[in-house]
Amino acid sequence: MLKMNHLSKVYRTHLIETHALRDFSIHVREGEFVAVTGPSGSGKTTFLNIAGLLEEFSGGEFWIDGVDVRGMNDDQRSRLRNEKIGFIFQGFNLIPDLNLFDNVDVPLRYRGFDAAERKRRIEENLTRVGLASRMKHYPAELSGGQQQRVAIARALAGSPRLLLADEPTGNLDSLMARGVMELLEEINRQGTTIIMVTHDPELAARAQRNVHVIDGQVTDFESEPQLRAPAHGSDTAAAVA
Repeated sequence: MLKMNHLSKVYRTHLIETHALRDFSIHVREGEFVAVTGPSGSGKTTFLNIAGLLEEFSGGEFWIDGVDVRGMNDDQRSRLRNEKIGFIFQGFNLIPDLNLFDNVDVPLRYRGFDAAERKRRIEENLTRVGLASRMKHYPAELSGGQQQRVAIARALAGSPRLLLADEPTGNLDSLMARGVMELLEEINRQGTTIIMVTHDPELAARAQRNVHVIDGQVTDFESEPQLRAPAHGSDTAAAVA
């Protein structure tokens, strides 16, 4: 699903050259749930931005779902990102003046889906995260855990092959964090590949595999395990506060 070989990322100014990633190699198989850990400033966010096609890389090789990213222009990268990748952020990034239905609708409009298809996807995914009855509520009327579930529904509405989560429980208390993690595990069991950056060792331990990053390099990683079998339904989402 995602493969990087000897990737590098260098930030340059007229005074200094900073190597954010160096000789960075990682292979994430379809259907895996991988946690990326490491200290602040280790390169985790740079990796996630490159993986999400939000930043370009300086050297090396990078494939997403068999597509070679090298040499793509901005339009090609945007198209691939919209078709293949969903994002979950620590800060939720919901639009406060829009209700839940319209928040999930925003990225679907960019994809060019017609109104009927957008409505189907919005209702399906808000139901999936246990918020079907709150579609007309606004973000300020929800708890932090519920807001993160809306952000997950927004990411899932585009049917991504790969879900990138940047500290998805960082702004939540421990109970809400566990609920969000259970929802991500359920989504993974249903077949979505997930890469999650986290500082929380308890959450990282629940992923199928951990990758540790220091000074822009993968320093150690667990071998790839047997993937989980797909789930046949679960009420996990209802557990998130």
